Amino acid sequence: MQLGMVGLGRMGANMVRRLMRGGHECVVYDRDPESVGKLAAEGAVGTANLDEFVKRLTKPRVAWVMVPAGDPTEQTVLALARRMEPDDVILDGGNSYFKDDVRRARMLKDRNIHYLDVGTSGGIWGLEHGYCLMIGGESEIVERLTLIFKTLAPGRGEIPRTPGREQARGTAEEGYLHCGAAGAGHFVKMVHNGIEYGLMQAYAEGFDILQNAGSQELSQEHRYDLNVADIAEVWRRGSVVGSWLLDLTAMALLENPTLSEYTGFVQDSGEGRWTIMAAVEEAVPAEVLSASLYARFRSRQTHTFAEKLLSAMRQKFGGHVERPAGG
Repeated sequence: MQLGMVGLGRMGANMVRRLMRGGHECVVYDRDPESVGKLAAEGAVGTANLDEFVKRLTKPRVAWVMVPAGDPTEQTVLALARRMEPDDVILDGGNSYFKDDVRRARMLKDRNIHYLDVGTSGGIWGLEHGYCLMIGGESEIVERLTLIFKTLAPGRGEIPRTPGREQARGTAEEGYLHCGAAGAGHFVKMVHNGIEYGLMQAYAEGFDILQNAGSQELSQEHRYDLNVADIAEVWRRGSVVGSWLLDLTAMALLENPTLSEYTGFVQDSGEGRWTIMAAVEEAVPAEVLSASLYARFRSRQTHTFAEKLLSAMRQKFGGHVERPAGG
């Protein structure tokens, strides 16, 4: 199939590469001509502006937007909509707020342009491992783009089947899922990121306790000089707390057990906040997720080993750049 990609950052560019490896034709555009040139050299169809981008797409056109959430996404969707025609499709694969998706889908429907919101997880590792995709929008359009989603998704791989799913239907085991109507994909991704905050905070606090087991505040007989990198490694092997986040933690601690290259200043992407807002609207208690968000706020005032580990995990799974030590 042919697909156009607007936004060639860390994820957008690698998604194009994965699609081309799968035999798809990709038309690409980014405000940075160098990013376009790199992918054009690898086989993509490079374009210099959105007018050329839309003209190079075959009708019905499919344009995937992979730019920062908020106004950049809003302006890009509007700019594409002005150039596109009925039955064309716009997908937003960024971290947009699901209520914005509902509004955009309604707006584009008036022009007979289809809109899908695609929560995309996989970070800088997605090129090789695939992207977990959570999709919202019209079911017939999701079906139309099945080959795109199957190529981007991880597939079943070597993950054991969940007992009892042998007779289950659907695409969840392939790594992509049509979650529901407009906004549902980004709603599920939003909660996914809220859970991610909580998991990361749990690891960070636990390793902070291990790191400080030799504190002078403790009696001599209760002090331990622990190798946190080795502990992370042994937990990876058969432990109930094993996960991909723990794998990344083990990598970071092996590279630098003191995490001295991080200050502990931890950003939040916005989806953690939206998850808490949704919990409030639904009257659902979310103590752990709320606390993990507040911990990130506090990290911008004082910094602990736990917060340095949060920074390390963010850098490892998504390539997020945190403030360096001394910066």
